[in-house]
Amino acid sequence: MKSDAVKKGVQQAPHRSLFNALGLSAEEMRRPLIGIVNSYNEIVPGHMNLDKITQAVKMGVAMAGGVPREFPAIAVCDGIAMGHEGMKYSLVTRDLIADSTEAMARAHQFDALVMIPNCDKNVPGLLMAAARLNIPTIFVSGGPMLAGHVNGRKRSLSSMFEAVGEHAAGKLSDSGLTQFENDVCPTCGSCSGMYTANSMNCLTEVLGMGLRGNGTIPAVYSARIRLAKEAGMQIMKLLEQNIRPRDIMTEKAFMNALTVDMALGCSTNSMLHLPAIAHEAGVELNVDIANEVSARTPNLCHLAPAGPTYMEDLNEAGGVYAVMNELSQKNLLNLDCMTVTGHTVGENIAGCEVRDPEVIRPLDNPYSQTGGLAALKGNLAPDSGIVKRSAVVPEMMVHDGPARVFDCEEDAIEAILGGKINPGDVVVIRYEGPKGGPGMREMLNPTSAIAGMGLGSSVALITDGRFSGASRGASIGHVSPEAAVGGPIALVEEGDMIHIDIPGLKLELKVDDEELARRRAAWKPRKPKITTGYLARYAAMVTSGNRGAVLEIPGSSEE
Repeated sequence: MKSDAVKKGVQQAPHRSLFNALGLSAEEMRRPLIGIVNSYNEIVPGHMNLDKITQAVKMGVAMAGGVPREFPAIAVCDGIAMGHEGMKYSLVTRDLIADSTEAMARAHQFDALVMIPNCDKNVPGLLMAAARLNIPTIFVSGGPMLAGHVNGRKRSLSSMFEAVGEHAAGKLSDSGLTQFENDVCPTCGSCSGMYTANSMNCLTEVLGMGLRGNGTIPAVYSARIRLAKEAGMQIMKLLEQNIRPRDIMTEKAFMNALTVDMALGCSTNSMLHLPAIAHEAGVELNVDIANEVSARTPNLCHLAPAGPTYMEDLNEAGGVYAVMNELSQKNLLNLDCMTVTGHTVGENIAGCEVRDPEVIRPLDNPYSQTGGLAALKGNLAPDSGIVKRSAVVPEMMVHDGPARVFDCEEDAIEAILGGKINPGDVVVIRYEGPKGGPGMREMLNPTSAIAGMGLGSSVALITDGRFSGASRGASIGHVSPEAAVGGPIALVEEGDMIHIDIPGLKLELKVDDEELARRRAAWKPRKPKITTGYLARYAAMVTSGNRGAVLEIPGSSEE
């Protein structure tokens, strides 16, 4: 066992004395040492139940003959961090989580790990750590929140942000806003739509790193506790069989994840996280592949914010395995991939039928013949820009409009809520990329304000930042290269015409090459917004959004 390095032999007598101080018995020191990575905290609603999940996991490990030892991972609530400097610290925690988990696992020589994440950066951060460490690992998330109810309709956090825009437009009263505030987030769990947290928890299931139901069983259901116990027991089988993350997270598994991503209509953030996880697993996952996968994958689900269904509905309709089984009928998945169940994908999904064709549409009646995400290219985004195509209204699939240029999110929000954005405009928010932010802030506030002001079907938003999974509309993010490194988005001027063609995968600035060359010659880099602390180090090491915003040592051969 790996943990023998800290438990066996004369030289390890000091180590054993410290295990004695922990209260471990001689029998426990003979058993495998299982690290339980608990993301519990008291500030993130999606994590407030993880103490219960952790206790259930530890019970499962102990029942199966292991010795569970718990240690923490941090997590940021993107909703609470939204719209202020706190959002600069969201994406960057993904690497802190991966690094700190690597440090704890290596320092203490755990034999295996159970990862207990739930929210946006915490799931991919732990998947990155799992791939990097490559010791037997299983995931069990905290589960999604139940949908709220306002005036007899199911609602979620995206509805709350849009309600702020409605209030600013005079369409919603103070009391109406308070009703939303009190009712849209009724339970613990990751917010109830197909936002980033739920997208990544579902894709963890697809990758093969979580058991059935990991992505969809609501946080408050007792089935979630049972799942946690099963995960605790299953890690001991993975250890016995020596099934490791890189045996599971293969190139074929990532192609499965991209395919189901398209069918579910997941968050655009998945196009940051999947390449970053793949990078740790030694798999190259270029965002260009997304369009190839999308072209052959029908979009089967319109979960909030794309439609009126929620994670609880997906769970009742058969969950992720039902979606995968439906896709398998068209030979769209690699069925021979190994998973943490000890069985292949094909064995796992056999017989998992769709129970509600309104929530998971059949292959012969999809929402669209192409997938939920698209990577756009053109002279405004030479490397790429990502859009959640499934959440764009038909009239905005192709759009030409004048640029309204803002060099930070706050200025754009002020203009939107101040009534200064007109139908047809294309809002451009730049210097918010991985380096320029730094930290690549989410733009849920401006996209929700646009929708709430009644402009969702006539105004587009383009940014080198990113979007919350709760954003909808013609919202194109991850524009690469970003403004901070002199990408073309830095050259856009007020009133320039921008052409968006989502079906044609085009994003064009309608300015001739000669004028663009003149602007480029006059462009000068901005001084860094932050010069000290973690964000300064992050800005120095982070790559562009089209590469997953992974960290690399400046001047390294990989850069």
